[in-house]
Amino acid sequence: MRRLAVALLALGTIVWTGAAAAAEKVTGFTLDNGMEVVVIEDHRAPLVVHMVWYRAGAADEPPGQSGIAHFLEHLMFKGTDELGPGEFSATVAAQGGSDNAFTSYDYTAYFQRVAADRLGRMMQLEADRMTDLALADEDVRTERGVILEERNQRVENEPGALFREQTASALYLNHPYGTPVIGWRHEIEGLDKEAAKAFYRRFYAPNNAILIVAGDTTPEEVRRLAEEHYGPIPPNPEVGPRARPQEPPHLAPRRLVMEDPRVAQPYVQRQYLAPERDPGDQTRAAALVILAELLGGGQTSVLTRKLQFEEQVAVYAGAFYGATKRDDARFSFVVVPAEGVTLGEAEAALDDTLAAFLEEGVDAEQLDRIKFQLRASRIYEQDDVEALANRYGRALASGLTLEDVAAWPEVLQSVTEQDLLAAAREVLVPERSVTGWLTTAEGGAPGANGVPREAGAVSPEEVTQ
Repeated sequence: MRRLAVALLALGTIVWTGAAAAAEKVTGFTLDNGMEVVVIEDHRAPLVVHMVWYRAGAADEPPGQSGIAHFLEHLMFKGTDELGPGEFSATVAAQGGSDNAFTSYDYTAYFQRVAADRLGRMMQLEADRMTDLALADEDVRTERGVILEERNQRVENEPGALFREQTASALYLNHPYGTPVIGWRHEIEGLDKEAAKAFYRRFYAPNNAILIVAGDTTPEEVRRLAEEHYGPIPPNPEVGPRARPQEPPHLAPRRLVMEDPRVAQPYVQRQYLAPERDPGDQTRAAALVILAELLGGGQTSVLTRKLQFEEQVAVYAGAFYGATKRDDARFSFVVVPAEGVTLGEAEAALDDTLAAFLEEGVDAEQLDRIKFQLRASRIYEQDDVEALANRYGRALASGLTLEDVAAWPEVLQSVTEQDLLAAAREVLVPERSVTGWLTTAEGGAPGANGVPREAGAVSPEEVTQ
């Protein structure tokens, strides 16, 4: 079996290299007005995914206007000088396509999936709302109410979502990543048309946008259409470097306990401030990606084996890390205690397991298995042009380059045991952490069902239209 596994690993390397080279035929160029364009060719089906990513998200919002990026994303569907409210999506649907949008901390993205011969029409529509957004007062009031209800349903009525907001705001002492993408309720209530239009005028310009087209097209065709539809739009000379408040040194660990009678399953969450994936320097981030998989990425992970199967103190244990951020990211753990196990005992078991890992080092076979799984997932992604477009868009909108995206798979494969341990020792420092307990109002015993999702009902990282 071991010889077979080694053979499969070797075969996987060959397959991955060939598939990536064949499927990811990527071309990049920039229009005269500063709009960056990326074309990912895939001619297996006559369809394309057309995406416009703006380098503007929740972390770029003015103080006191949390949620304005997400609010504007909703309002972008309310019409232009050419189209009435709802006509944008109706026009896409009439072409046999689908569309949507999402907002995160570092970007806002709009996309359509259509037949390849409808690409020009999609560019025409998106270019129109890049310049001619029309907002009626009644539409603004209505959409603000929609977002408040969205927050009610997905955050206010979900203790886990409220808990994640509290832990994020405790982790980030100064950076806007500590503010939820959807916004704080009391600030959403004050958002108006003037605030939305100001954000739109400041950030929605071709020289602050990335056009990504993936599917059955060519760079020549995309360039021709992009120059026709986006090329005439003038750049905004006020678009400049993304200056954000940065984190000061973290000198003390923080703790919080949130009690809520609606909690069915108490759990422990630990978050550490962690380095992000930087252009030209992705090794630490790659090590943290693999470290999260190694420690808490599945049934064979360190935490699962130790806490669930051997000690039986948890019904779930996981580790999470989001590498693709513009500024400091976070490395997180979640432990759900087994019946009869207290939150304090679960936290102690987490600490003991992490200490033992740092002492004993990395299982070489497990490291090889994770690298093989990452390689395999990369192959599977080739069948989804939308996933490919998303991967490039998130990276570029977060400050990475096409060269960084191309190099990332090999950077992951080159991570060593020494890299993993060095990253763990750098990041898993108490002073850079927040430990939270989510429990019932009585601090009662765990329930029998429900495993928390690290991202939550409304992800702290992304909100979809």
